[in-house]
Amino acid sequence: MEPLWNGILLGLTLSILTGPILFTLVQTSLEQGFRAGMMLGLGIWTSDALYVLTAFFGISYLLTATNWEGFNLTLGIAGGIILIAVGSRMLVRKPPAMYNFEKAGLRYSSFFRLWLKGFLINSLNPFTFGFWLFFTTVLAAEKYALNSSKVSLFYLGIYGTLILTDSAKIGLAKLIRRWLKPNFILWLRRMAGMALVIFGMALIIRVFVDG
Repeated sequence: MEPLWNGILLGLTLSILTGPILFTLVQTSLEQGFRAGMMLGLGIWTSDALYVLTAFFGISYLLTATNWEGFNLTLGIAGGIILIAVGSRMLVRKPPAMYNFEKAGLRYSSFFRLWLKGFLINSLNPFTFGFWLFFTTVLAAEKYALNSSKVSLFYLGIYGTLILTDSAKIGLAKLIRRWLKPNFILWLRRMAGMALVIFGMALIIRVFVDG
């Protein structure tokens, strides 16, 4: 069950990151209600599912095609550089401002438009792309190689945790909003960015040491 728990831990870590997805979930839930928030979430989860399938089948293909000789070095360096770049960007850029709900009137969108909005926001997010197709691929390949059952549990842990935590954010939108103050968001963002930079550096060092 270790792959499942590792996936759950990674999913919990990812769920606390502040960004456009979190703000959009909270904003939609407060403006249009729980069902609208869930429909937006469904679009996000559909996008994540496609990324998971691409990563899962892609890693098996790459590992088989290359026999994993020297490929872990290349992939590890690439994954580390991406993590350092994303983390550095989070350190230097200011977080987005929270929407002013008190001055906003209620507005409603069709469920399809909400689903499409969630799907596009998640699919076109560079961090989402890098996380699923590089970061998790490196971890899954290094830890579980071609063991499809372990890789499946790993991705199941991440994906299931994201669905549960996103659902909690939607249901507790009003409570979460109390914490979305500029200073707290900036502190949380910098902590997450520093963690990504450190992990990226450790990943690069590790592939050289192990290689």
